[in-house]
Amino acid sequence: METIRIFHNPKCGTSRNTLALIRNSGVEPLVIEYLKTPPTRDELMQLISDMGCAVRDVLRRKGTPYDELGLDAPHWTEMQLLDFIGEHPILLQRPIVVTALGTRLCRPSEAVLDILPQPQKGAFTKEDGERVIDERGQRVKIDE
Repeated sequence: METIRIFHNPKCGTSRNTLALIRNSGVEPLVIEYLKTPPTRDELMQLISDMGCAVRDVLRRKGTPYDELGLDAPHWTEMQLLDFIGEHPILLQRPIVVTALGTRLCRPSEAVLDILPQPQKGAFTKEDGERVIDERGQRVKIDE
């Protein structure tokens, strides 16, 4: 089985919940703390291509130098935006998960369920108390 990779920030609740959901499927992923070990420009380009999105779609604004850098201006090219992420990895939205079934920005964290090759092994509740997986390992319906 191909290794699951997660570009993770341990200070982020969504990232922690996503990592916990991966582990709840019985898999120990390769955890890449992207603030300590940022992806290269080529890796970023591949991740973004695999997700089928634009660089702007993976930019994080909250708690980053986004506004100070003026990144909301439309004149920045995709390559320039990649350079900014390279200089300031905190600009990268997280978590990004790579599995044999696809690459996804997992916001909300349960988006990871669509690309996990293994089913959930048991109940799972997010840090905030939201129940996501029931005791049978099945996704909880929103109205429950």
